[in-house]
Amino acid sequence: MSWTRRIRDILTDGDGRLPVGLTLLSAAIAGTLVFPLAWLVIEAVTVERSRAMDLLFSAGTAEVLANSLLLMGGVTAFSILLGVPLAYLTARTDLPFRRFWSIAVALPLVVPSYVGAFSFVSAFGPRGEFHDLLAPLGIERLPEIYGLPGTVLVITLYTYPYVYLTTRAALLSLDTTLIEAARTLNHGRLEAFRRVTLPVIRPAIAAGSLLAALYAVSDFGTPTIMRLPVFTRQIYVEYNSFGRDYAALLSLQLLAVVLVVLALEWFVRSDRSAHGDDAGNTDRLVGLGRWRWPATLLPASVSAVALLVPLWILLLWLVRTDTGRRPSMAFEWVQALNSVSVAAAAAVVAALAALPVAYFAANHDSPLSTLFERTTYVGFAVPGIVLALALVYFGSSYLPWLYQTLPLLVFAYVVRFLPQVVGSTRTSILGVDPRLVEASRALGESSMGAFRRVTFPLVRSGIVAGAALVFLTTMKELPVTLILRPSNFETIVTQIWRAQESGLYQYAVVPTLLLLVISGLSMVVMLAQEGGEDGL
Repeated sequence: MSWTRRIRDILTDGDGRLPVGLTLLSAAIAGTLVFPLAWLVIEAVTVERSRAMDLLFSAGTAEVLANSLLLMGGVTAFSILLGVPLAYLTARTDLPFRRFWSIAVALPLVVPSYVGAFSFVSAFGPRGEFHDLLAPLGIERLPEIYGLPGTVLVITLYTYPYVYLTTRAALLSLDTTLIEAARTLNHGRLEAFRRVTLPVIRPAIAAGSLLAALYAVSDFGTPTIMRLPVFTRQIYVEYNSFGRDYAALLSLQLLAVVLVVLALEWFVRSDRSAHGDDAGNTDRLVGLGRWRWPATLLPASVSAVALLVPLWILLLWLVRTDTGRRPSMAFEWVQALNSVSVAAAAAVVAALAALPVAYFAANHDSPLSTLFERTTYVGFAVPGIVLALALVYFGSSYLPWLYQTLPLLVFAYVVRFLPQVVGSTRTSILGVDPRLVEASRALGESSMGAFRRVTFPLVRSGIVAGAALVFLTTMKELPVTLILRPSNFETIVTQIWRAQESGLYQYAVVPTLLLLVISGLSMVVMLAQEGGEDGL
C-alpha cells in the first residue's frame, strides 16, 4: 500500500469518501474557535525559560494544580452519583409526581454558581443565618463552608443537571424489551441494569460528566468566594497584579488538563448509535413497590437544598435592607432586554455553527471529524476571564473596529458554549435511522435535500434543546460579560456584580430573581423537546 493511500485512509473514514465542503466548513469553524487562544502561546513563549520553569514547578503552582484536579474530580463524581439515580427515578420508574420532579431536579441549572456560593456563605458561613437559628440550641460552631469541601458541594449542586439531563434523555429512548429479555434470563433488576441499561446510557453519562468536569475546572466565581486557590482564581489574581507571564503559563497548564479530560471522555464514551427498527417499547415503567414514596426523598432533598437556600437568602436581603439608599444602583428593565437579546443571538449563532460540526462527527468516523468536534470543547473549558482577555488582546491590537462591540461579545459566548449544542445535535443525528436517508437518496434527493427533508425534522428538537442550553448559560456568564461588553451596556449579571462589589445586596435581589425566571423558562423549553408521554 502506498504512503498516499495510507494517509488518505487515516484522514478519511476508511473508504476514501470525505465531503470536501463539509470538511472545510467544519475545519473553518473549529479553527475560528481556537484562534483567540493563540494569545496564551504568544504570551507564554516570551517568558524566559528559567523563569518559566521556576513558576511552573513552584509550590504555589503545585497547590493550584492539586486543588483544581480534586475539585474537578469531586464535582464529576458527585454529579454522577446524583444525576444518574435522579434520571432513572424520573424517567423509568413510577415515582410519585415524577413529571414534577423531572423539572424540579433540573432547575438548579438555572442558578448561577456564584449566586449559590453567595447564598451558602450567607447561610452556613461564620455568623450566617443558619448559625443564628441554631445558636439558641447551644450550637456555637458549624462545619467550615470555605475551602475544597464547600466548593465541591456548591458547584455540584448546580452542575449535576448536566449529567441528569443527558442520562434522562438516553433512558427515555431506551428499548425496555431488552431489559425484559434480560429478566427472563433470571437476571435481577440490578444485574439487568448493569448488563443492559448501563452500556446503553454510558455515552450519555460520559457527555454530561464532561460538561460538569469542564464547568468545575473553569468556574471562577465560586472558588473565589469560597477562598479556594485554583487555576481560575490564580490566573485572575496574577493578571490583575501585572503577572501576565505567570497567568499565561497557568492558562496553558489548565488547557493541558482540559485536553486530558477530553481524551478520557473520548475513550469512555461509545460511538454506537441509538437508532433501531423502532419496534422497541419505551413506555413500561419499573414499579418501586414499598419504596415508591421514600424514593421521593432524594429529588426532594436535592432540589430543596439547591433552590430554597438561595431563595431564602435573597428574600432575607430584600426584606431586611433599605432599598432607597442608592437610587443609582436601582435595577432597570433595559438590563433584562440586553441580557435576553445577546443570549438569544448567541444561541442562534451557536446552533448554526454546531450543525455542520455535529453532522460531520456523527456521519464520518475519521480522525478529522473527531478532532474538529473535540476542538469545540476547548472554549468551554477555558475560563471566561482567560477567553475575554485573549479577545481583548486581539481586538485592541488587530481589530480595533470590533473591540468592545456586541458582535465580539456574542462571538465570545459562542466560543464558550458551542459544545453544549454540538453534543445534543450529534446525539440526535446518531439517532436517525440511516435507512430513511438512503431511501430519500434513492428517490432522487440530493445530499442537501435529504438532510432538509429527512434529517433536519428528526434532529430539530435536539438542536432547539442545545440552543436553549446555550441561552441559559449565556444569561449567567459573568467574566466575559464584564470585560467584553460595550460601554454603558448593562445586563442582569453586571447589575448583580455591581451590587455584590458595593456590598448592597438588596440591589441584587430583583435582577437575580428575574435571571432565575428567564433561565427557568429556557429550561422548560429544553425539557419540552423530550416530547412524547414522558416529556414535559
